[in-house]
Amino acid sequence: MDEKLPPPSPQQEATLERERQSRRTFLMNVGIALNAAVAAVIATPVVVYLLGPVLRRSEYRSWIAIGNISDFPPRETKLVKFRNPYTDPSDGATGDIPAYVRCSEPGSFTVFAINCAHLGCPVRWFAESQLFMCPCHGGVYYADGSRASGPPERGLFTYEHRIESGKLFIKAGQLPTLSNQAVSRPCPSATMPYQPTLVSRISPCPPAEPGTHASTIG
Repeated sequence: MDEKLPPPSPQQEATLERERQSRRTFLMNVGIALNAAVAAVIATPVVVYLLGPVLRRSEYRSWIAIGNISDFPPRETKLVKFRNPYTDPSDGATGDIPAYVRCSEPGSFTVFAINCAHLGCPVRWFAESQLFMCPCHGGVYYADGSRASGPPERGLFTYEHRIESGKLFIKAGQLPTLSNQAVSRPCPSATMPYQPTLVSRISPCPPAEPGTHASTIG
């Protein structure tokens, strides 16, 4: 014999409806939270890439002492190494960056990036011939960093530098390239005094005299 349960009272109906609404709201909130988490995971790399220049750490480019000015005799070029300020402990020796320091006369210095302006191979300094030479594709540069011959279309890139308390400092943390602040010899016809600018392309110098000694930053 089947027994039928009595229908729920209005109070019970209201309680059941509240429980159903609560479960529905809870599941909806869980779904929204999961979707938001997935969207955040997907969007984070894009946001970091777009905001990278703004969020870049302050020590990414900072002044670093690379030696006393007395370490660099006039009319000599010396290979030095400095620690990249933007490194992690796991970087090891890869955080040591080489550069060439040229003292043309007392108190006058140029700090060259070691990378060839053609494809970035490390150049070597030959004191006997007073030339920088690239072993990869035959690029050659004069002692002042300007192009002598070979595939490179411009002279060597140089670091910003300053002298303070008898020490030579450079603005390190980023290799000088055409996409950032690069200091270079101007074209012979450039208006003086020459000021470093943000450059984005290479353009040849106007013809001035026979030879290929002029750098070609534009």
